[in-house]
Amino acid sequence: MEKQFLIAGFGGQGMLLIGKFLAEAGMETGKHVSWLPSYGPEMRGGTANCYVVISDDPVGAPKVTKADYVVALNDPSMVKFKDAVVPGGTIFINSSVVTVEPDRKDVHVVKVDAGSIAYELGNPKVLNLVMVGAIIGYTEVLPAENVLQTAFKKLGAKRPELNPLNEKAFHRGWEIGHAAKQG
Repeated sequence: MEKQFLIAGFGGQGMLLIGKFLAEAGMETGKHVSWLPSYGPEMRGGTANCYVVISDDPVGAPKVTKADYVVALNDPSMVKFKDAVVPGGTIFINSSVVTVEPDRKDVHVVKVDAGSIAYELGNPKVLNLVMVGAIIGYTEVLPAENVLQTAFKKLGAKRPELNPLNEKAFHRGWEIGHAAKQG
């Protein structure tokens, strides 16, 4: 099994952190992984993306040319990367921001209103956990509990009081991803 992800959005939306959650949880479960960030000098507010590969075998190249999954957190990322997903692959859309519809009929689309859910939960910063929950709920590429524990380690080390909120955000996303996979 090898799955390739391309996660893209504006700097500050947490797409690099989504990639780190996936890569580190993959390592924790004994998978071979690579995580390759790409961003401009402006970082916050500028475009950024990362490539993640999770595999049972050693990973040959960290850069992904065609991904099984594309995560688009904003319109410019949707426009730029909608063709980077393989036929039969999946595009995850942050539907609270993305207004551009993919013009492809050969891919699955999972819309996640991550911004609204994060706002409803009381903290816009948990948008990334909503999205990673949806990714895991849909792909089942890694055990949900491992990804959540990775989030607790990365985010909860400095602010453990936020772990219950982070867990709620992750589970709300997981439910969306799981429902999309079923239907």
